[in-house]
Amino acid sequence: MSIKQYMELAVTEEPEAVARELDGLLTKEQVEALAAREKALYGSGGDVAMELPRLRTHLDQEVFVRLLPGYVRQYIENAAPCVDIEIEGDPGGYFALRPRCHGALDPLLQALELYPEKVRGRLSVSRPSAGKDAIWMHPGEPVFEQFRAQVSERLADAGKRGAVFVDPTSDLPAAPGVAAQAGKPYLFHLALLSIIRKADPELEGLARQETLECRLVGVKQYEGAEVVLCPVEHLLLLKGGHGLPPSAQRLAVEASGMREHALAFLLERVARELALERKRKILESLPEREGFIRRGFDFQEADLAAARAKHAEKARAGNRKAMEALEEVKQEQKQLSGRRANALASLKQEPELVAPGPVTFLAHALIVPSSDPEDIKTHDANVELAAMKIASAFEEAAGGKVVDVHKPELARAAGLPEHPGFDLLVMRPGNERRAIEVKGRAGTGDV
Repeated sequence: MSIKQYMELAVTEEPEAVARELDGLLTKEQVEALAAREKALYGSGGDVAMELPRLRTHLDQEVFVRLLPGYVRQYIENAAPCVDIEIEGDPGGYFALRPRCHGALDPLLQALELYPEKVRGRLSVSRPSAGKDAIWMHPGEPVFEQFRAQVSERLADAGKRGAVFVDPTSDLPAAPGVAAQAGKPYLFHLALLSIIRKADPELEGLARQETLECRLVGVKQYEGAEVVLCPVEHLLLLKGGHGLPPSAQRLAVEASGMREHALAFLLERVARELALERKRKILESLPEREGFIRRGFDFQEADLAAARAKHAEKARAGNRKAMEALEEVKQEQKQLSGRRANALASLKQEPELVAPGPVTFLAHALIVPSSDPEDIKTHDANVELAAMKIASAFEEAAGGKVVDVHKPELARAAGLPEHPGFDLLVMRPGNERRAIEVKGRAGTGDV
């Protein structure tokens, strides 16, 4: 309370009431004293507070883990026909891969033979529950990786050569903050970006270059060199086109030269920002990591000192093995200081070596606009299908039983009205019931 407020209260109010009000106010010193007392009693929440960033990261990753089965399923369903493989069974449950022609499945046989014979025809995109033997196909799993390699080998050249697709949404109004490009053809580039830690030959721990991160990125490129980021799934929702309309012919001629501009955008804007973000995270973690390294070497130094004292006592008594062990300990003690300095120097130098790595184009496409109602209908159906599959896989990964009720006949079969107002009925463990409206079904738009 200021002196002016104090004087006004003293003149206009009852003295006893003013005294009671002032007694109820806390000074800055009293607040600080109370805070210090609470900290002494309850601590600063150190262990919990230190764990919060890691737990937040874990929760973010958990979302992607639950979304992963939907993306894997969509990938297998779209890619299998391209390599003459068909899916037998339920892609959302258990299924098998069968060859459409002789030898189509041969590249997968070696990976399948890593598993017992009884599960080779029982594949799943979701982690099998306890007691249900199956091959869980996911990134890093041998069968999936071999399947992915087979698809890449067969289709890599076609992807780089490019193709024409139809985008009925290109006639829609531009999103807020994006320059209007309605009705214009554009190029789509799918690229693999990498963030690397460059090598430093002078430091043993950094003598080799290391890839820190890889990321798939999609970009749209319009005539006039405008380049904007775009979801990598965008191409999956479009319809294959035939021939070039007059409005896209100039863009097709200039496509090769425009690719260099897209490469510069990916390097200077996208990859550089990712590298700076990675560098920032490393710098933030430096104090904690440095403390960990120092404590580790301190413990090692203490262990060597104890071992030296132990061996020295036996060596003085004439024990030859103890003499040899003592010399080894002395040598390790001499090297310890240099190893400590090298580890700390590597730690401090690491952020300075983080940089954008090479950008590799994986696929190109020329996208032409369309106002054909049939094209719009096909695009809407693709969006609906992708959204429903991803949402279903997300709930199944959480242990839920999913019932599709987005059509009247499906809703009636589930004992619901013809138009229940949602698309998926989910029963989760513990009798938790969920009614889910899948965004991306109504109208035209991204999943």
